[in-house]
Amino acid sequence: MSGFRARLRAFQAMRGDPPDPGFIADLEFLENRDLDLSIRLGAMLAFNALVITVGTHPVSASPGAPLSLDASRQTALTLLSLAGIAPVVLSSWFCLRALLLGEEFDGAGLGGGDALRQRLFAAFLRSIDAQARLLRQAVLWTVAGGAATLLVWAAILSAKLG
Repeated sequence: MSGFRARLRAFQAMRGDPPDPGFIADLEFLENRDLDLSIRLGAMLAFNALVITVGTHPVSASPGAPLSLDASRQTALTLLSLAGIAPVVLSSWFCLRALLLGEEFDGAGLGGGDALRQRLFAAFLRSIDAQARLLRQAVLWTVAGGAATLLVWAAILSAKLG
């Protein structure tokens, strides 16, 4: 079963046979966890935007600023500075990928009620696991990009002081 219309029909079939309160509580727990992950992913994406903006500072700073680079004379440091933000860009890709995951489930061939509920439950679990895994990867790549950026900044300051 593909497409939103098919999923709506499956949902309507589940609604026709009221689930037990325990299932509703489990589903609400999963929905809250899904919402929590979405908020964390959005926050990570916003943080990455700030890190990328700050990471481009040496290239975009006014000449003479402590972290400014002259791209024609300091080509290696300029390229390293830009390469330092590449992991953060990759982290942003992981965040976007996780945010775009949905709770897709296939109810084809299932009569209704309990079987459809179990399929929906499994879809939520798959989605949450995938989002959590992608968030962990995003955090690691952001940390790597932040560390690389700090190392490049130290090299820039060292070159200016030396």
